[in-house]
Amino acid sequence: MLYSSIIIPGLEIDAKTTHKTLVEFVKVQMSKAGRKKAVFGLSGGLDSVVLSYVLIEALGSDNVLAAILPYQSTSPGSLEDAENIRSILRLECVTIDITAIVDECSKALSSATGREADKVRLGNMMARQRMVLLYDLSAVTGGLVVGTSNKTELLLGYGTLHGDLAFAFDPLGDLYKTQVRSYARYLGVPENIVTKPPSADFWAGQTDEADLGFTYDDLDKLLYLMVDERRNRQDLLKAGFDPDFIDAVKSRIRRNKFKTNMPTIARLQNRGIGGDYRYWRSTTLPKTQVQSGR
Repeated sequence: MLYSSIIIPGLEIDAKTTHKTLVEFVKVQMSKAGRKKAVFGLSGGLDSVVLSYVLIEALGSDNVLAAILPYQSTSPGSLEDAENIRSILRLECVTIDITAIVDECSKALSSATGREADKVRLGNMMARQRMVLLYDLSAVTGGLVVGTSNKTELLLGYGTLHGDLAFAFDPLGDLYKTQVRSYARYLGVPENIVTKPPSADFWAGQTDEADLGFTYDDLDKLLYLMVDERRNRQDLLKAGFDPDFIDAVKSRIRRNKFKTNMPTIARLQNRGIGGDYRYWRSTTLPKTQVQSGR
């Protein structure tokens, strides 16, 4: 870590309170939608594993469906970790190999464009295909797709639109990556999962921190001061952060802000879809009003 000497007390969490809050959050979100079943992708990575513990606590094992969706380049270690968590938590689980689907998609696009998909495009295809399958599983089960993105990823836009950034709700979205790690230890997540290098697992040897160019420990310290405490540039420099690091992170946040916004709709009427439109909503919907999760 470049900034190991910088201590940010605000990054510390009360794991017990966090757990209680997230379990209740899941229950409320499911109740509002009139659903019982949660569906999510279990990669074997830290975020999806932590989510599985929260969902099991909130909904019970009968109401949680995990999907393991490997591609041919998926690390055997990731599959082993996912299977281990499935066994520990007694998760209902389906496994679908997405290799043939993604490869056919890549082949069709290469033929249409005359350009072979690079590893980033191929990774995005994997993420989107996984979400296609998760949403179909949610339709089959009458459930909701639950997201696994953490706050660091969301702020930096480190995710795929209509892929891992597609979900009905996201319990971990206000926890920085280092906070998820701390919370995982409270939950009793196996230590090898807590400490392994985070990776989207799109290609062999890929890691989040190599893609981002910075460690999560350093990013979270800067982001907490920048976002949660609204410190200005001068404050961040005084805290000991390099100006190039500050500028790179700010630039990335600006460039990727659109990923966390609803698509902009042209305004033609007096009332639009969005913040200025209030509507009736009971805490639960009658069964006849429950719509599909599309």
